[in-house]
Amino acid sequence: MRLGDIFSLRRFGAIIGKEFVQMRRDRITFAMMIAIPIMQMIVFGFAINSDPKHLPTVILAADHSVFSRSIITAMRNSGYFQIIRTVASEAEADLLIEEGDVQFVVTIPEGFSRRLVRGERPALLLTADATDPSATSNALAAFRLLAEAALTRDLEGPLRHLRRNAPPLNMIVHARFNPEGIAKYNIVPGLMGVVLTMTLVIITALAITRERERGTMENLLSTPVKPMEVMFGKIVPYVIVGYVQMGVILLAGRFLFHVPMMGNLALLLVVSLLFIAANLGVGLTFSTLARNQLQAVQMAFFFFLPSILLSGFMFPFRGMPLWAQRIGEMLPLTHYLRIVRGIVLKGNGFLQILPNLWPIGVFLVVALFIGLTRYHRTLD
Repeated sequence: MRLGDIFSLRRFGAIIGKEFVQMRRDRITFAMMIAIPIMQMIVFGFAINSDPKHLPTVILAADHSVFSRSIITAMRNSGYFQIIRTVASEAEADLLIEEGDVQFVVTIPEGFSRRLVRGERPALLLTADATDPSATSNALAAFRLLAEAALTRDLEGPLRHLRRNAPPLNMIVHARFNPEGIAKYNIVPGLMGVVLTMTLVIITALAITRERERGTMENLLSTPVKPMEVMFGKIVPYVIVGYVQMGVILLAGRFLFHVPMMGNLALLLVVSLLFIAANLGVGLTFSTLARNQLQAVQMAFFFFLPSILLSGFMFPFRGMPLWAQRIGEMLPLTHYLRIVRGIVLKGNGFLQILPNLWPIGVFLVVALFIGLTRYHRTLD
């Protein structure tokens, strides 16, 4: 038996050449092979930051002494706090932190400087939105040190004796919505958005593509149904699947992980319909673009990867650079995570989640428009 009968370099080279030809013809797969590693490198190298800084902070100050200004300046110089404005009332501050517009509220009470010079250790209150413990932990640790250090320069001369009673003030941290910093309280509600995105986009991306590969598309095209009817006809069954998934996660979160359910779950179920439809619209759009099921799955994965990395589910959203936050704002999962965490952990109502509802609606309209535009009445 000759060696050529067992293994032929010519035949081996022909197979290699054939695979490269197939790869060149399948441009979508080749593009995914190049784009996904590049995207992962950019996201993990530049966008991911486990130590977020420049967190939006507002000041509620009834005392405007030199001591108050020193503390505010020290917070700004630390890099963790970005003072965006001052508020006039506690109600305004509560509204901003409940809607997620700010991460911290610093409250300097009336008579702060008078009590400080008397050695009465006045209170300095920092209220934090602690729904995501990883976003606030480092900033809270820094606050406990910088407030005391900020007064070192001011407590000189006749006030030098106040530095002996360290610290000269009483720093109070009020971590709202998740005071114990339990990570599962933040992760489990967010899993609803991640699971819905992962499963519904992939499943519906295969819907029309599977029919095209099996040859049943001809039968569908020969019927008098309209493109809009086909699109919505394929969406509705998976809406029910999405609600089943939500129900399983909510039950597990309540009875298995003991996540507090502070808000109206009926409101959550109603507004989730928009997010479910948006994911189904993306899946159907991919199914009209893909030539086979492999391409459909690749497109779904290419959409899912930035969604989970840039939405604030795995890493603090405000820790990412501005360009990454802009991309994340275009993804429906980013807004849905704010909605579900706001309802479950904060007890937010409809008006408080409305700013995150309309971006999902816009995304849904765009996805359906592209899908309907790509859908053809003929196989070609």
